[in-house]
Amino acid sequence: MTAPRLFRGLMAAAIALPLALLGACGGDDDSSNSGKTELTFFWWGGEARAKLTEQALALYTQKHPGVTFKTTWQANQGYFDKLATLTAGDGAPDIFQIDDNYLAEYATRNVTEDLTKYQDSGKLDVTKFPESLWKYGVVGDKLAGLAMGENTQGLVFNKTKLEAAGQELPKTGMSWADFITWAQRAGAATGTAGTMDPSADYKAFWVWLRQNGKDFYTGNQLGFAKEDVQKWFELWKGARDAKATPTADVIHEGNATDITKQLVVTGKALTSWVWANQMPDIQKNTKDELGVVAYPGDPSAQWARASMYLSVYRGSKHKDAAVDVLNFLANDPEAGKILGTDRGLPSNLDIRTSVASSTSDPSMKASIALEDELVSKFGPAPTVPPKGHATVKTELIKAAEAAQFGTADPAKAAEQFRTAAQAAISR
Repeated sequence: MTAPRLFRGLMAAAIALPLALLGACGGDDDSSNSGKTELTFFWWGGEARAKLTEQALALYTQKHPGVTFKTTWQANQGYFDKLATLTAGDGAPDIFQIDDNYLAEYATRNVTEDLTKYQDSGKLDVTKFPESLWKYGVVGDKLAGLAMGENTQGLVFNKTKLEAAGQELPKTGMSWADFITWAQRAGAATGTAGTMDPSADYKAFWVWLRQNGKDFYTGNQLGFAKEDVQKWFELWKGARDAKATPTADVIHEGNATDITKQLVVTGKALTSWVWANQMPDIQKNTKDELGVVAYPGDPSAQWARASMYLSVYRGSKHKDAAVDVLNFLANDPEAGKILGTDRGLPSNLDIRTSVASSTSDPSMKASIALEDELVSKFGPAPTVPPKGHATVKTELIKAAEAAQFGTADPAKAAEQFRTAAQAAISR
């Protein structure tokens, strides 16, 4: 181990110690010492998520006085480093938040409790979930996490600028070629590039692959060939050459995941490629009115994606109680009203309808409306990405930017990505 890695490891262990101690405290669910159960709960997010989560957990304790919580949260940066340290030391929290970048890794390491038996017994109710949504938490034959929100890919566009220039708005179902033509025309009319170049965006590539009879992954293997990547990169080289997108330096800004750097927010493109549930946060960062539609092509290539999950630690002494908390957060109407769409559109469709009818936020209404429009069109959920997916996403950005800046042609950039992606999932 190099000195920097050793230092980071020691720091992570030091930071994690309080949580490790929390994970070790308490007794069985039917503790005979005090009749109380204390659950540890760890998640990432900002202060707004922390406030809402704490309120929902306080409601659970109000309804179940024998259960209390020790909560810890932090920003996304470093979250999974800390979680890895905790689980390596057998000190993981009873309940922890996770996403599809890491769910397969933790499930295959037997860190997550298999929730199937709770689902089968009705203690974990997913009957109001879209089937493809709860199934997106299955790894192998085990339900490794409960989807706490539904999401799908969303193309956000600047409605204000388009209408001011007398331009038609993008529509769900446009072909990719028609969309690029639209972006070229709209860009010329408004003086703003028609679309962000999404060639570095794994979400867009994934949808395009499914529309072309392929998939990002087939089990634990890549589901595409080098030639598929080359066609994808060539599609967007043509769009750049046609001036339908901004220049490479501006595209690079949009490749950042920060909402505030999306080009539809900074005014450098008329559209950005995001997750639909990000629409309200994007809207908060611009005075222009935004709209959202599905990605181009056949919308059945999109699916009900779990925006994030809650999992139960397999070594928890309070698994039954922890599962009951998951069930409460997902299915209790009062908890659903508190949590809103912070972790994605509510998985329980009844609660989603209630949240949609009670919100006064037009951007939240728009994102819910898109999901409602597509729910009958969604295709089957793909398998959860295998271990190494986070690295694959990074490698796609590297290769796409090589093509965007012209340091590699589409064929060479495609080979670079395919090789790096294979190495990432083979480690």
